[in-house]
Amino acid sequence: MIKIVFATNNSHKVAEFSSCFEQMGVEAEIITIKQTGFTGEIIEDADSFEGNAFIKAKTLCDYTGLISVADDSGLEVDALGGAPGVYSARYSGENATDRENIDKLLFELSKLPNADRSARFVCSLCVCRPDGETLYVRGESDGIIIDELRGEGRFGYDPVFYYPPMDKTFAEMSSEEKNSVSHRGRAIEKLLKHKDFFTE
Repeated sequence: MIKIVFATNNSHKVAEFSSCFEQMGVEAEIITIKQTGFTGEIIEDADSFEGNAFIKAKTLCDYTGLISVADDSGLEVDALGGAPGVYSARYSGENATDRENIDKLLFELSKLPNADRSARFVCSLCVCRPDGETLYVRGESDGIIIDELRGEGRFGYDPVFYYPPMDKTFAEMSSEEKNSVSHRGRAIEKLLKHKDFFTE
């Protein structure tokens, strides 16, 4: 079994990450930042998803001596020039709630009534090994921003991210459905093509 540090304490991400590995037949013990005992601050100040993912993965790898994976993900809306992008989690301010971020997003789009509503979720995964080797993979999922919140799986921008091929928002999908088409699921699928990278 592969022991991996996943540089997050977000239970939603851990569940999604673990589920994807399980569905793909890879036995992995995933431990979180909290489980490593790390109590320091990780400052994500890069201007790209890849840069922020590297900062987190390298910090945890150095601390634990274990293979560490980190993701940085967010929503890019074409009409807003790619915003909120790397600021997705704090779009309406530090410690913003998901609903506050959604409200700001819809407000910004309301100022552009005829704007293209196309958008994509982006996930960059970075893996750092104790020997200094680093691997990056990126997954994307294209959709459309809608004005109404739909679905019970209310995580992030999922309730307003409509995915046309399934005629559902991400929040309306089961975990299996979402994993099969999500940006994180696609990034993990790419990552698992590099199984040898996890062999120390």
